[in-house]
Amino acid sequence: MSELELLTPTSFNDALMVLANIDTDLARVLETLGPPPIWQREAGFPTLVKIILEQQVSLAAAKAVFNRLFETVKPLTPENFLTFDDSQLRLIGFSRQKSLYCRGLAEAIVRGELDLSNLVTMDDNAIRSQLKRIKGIGDWTVDIYLLMALQHRDAFPRGDLGLLIAAQQLKSLATRPTPIQLEAIAENWRPWRAVAARILWHYYLNTQGKKVTVYQ
Repeated sequence: MSELELLTPTSFNDALMVLANIDTDLARVLETLGPPPIWQREAGFPTLVKIILEQQVSLAAAKAVFNRLFETVKPLTPENFLTFDDSQLRLIGFSRQKSLYCRGLAEAIVRGELDLSNLVTMDDNAIRSQLKRIKGIGDWTVDIYLLMALQHRDAFPRGDLGLLIAAQQLKSLATRPTPIQLEAIAENWRPWRAVAARILWHYYLNTQGKKVTVYQ
């Protein structure tokens, strides 16, 4: 992965100007709300666990479970995670399904089947192929990891509910777009879809009264 394809503070600011010039709706968000945060998460096992916890639940609820996990499993490594059984994880707040998914991730890393440090040098498709071998990791989880942890500039989680709601409101659509329809809209934002996603989340958080910190 070339450094030119990753987000940096400089390229992020350049992308904001490019997107404002090609999309008047995004320009309006930037004019009224200012630039979005460059939300970032540290690459590695804990962040992937957190993203798995965020699947199909509110970010606030997932964050609460993750914080309890982080305070209980110290340090939060795959090896330490595997010392906790399902009943202990259930007390922390894990569902049976999320326990299964995170345990599978931890086991793949411990067995040497997945090396998260190698993902830094791979392209999007190779990373997607590696991560989706793990049960419970689908496209949304991969896209969030690409966008937040690896800072890929064109990563775009087309099925993210916040993005779908924001796009409907911002584009004055009669109905909420499908992920495929949102992906079509986002074609105009290439190669800066990860920045456009942050603008949409920025809009969503401010219009829905959400706490910005849950995206960290």
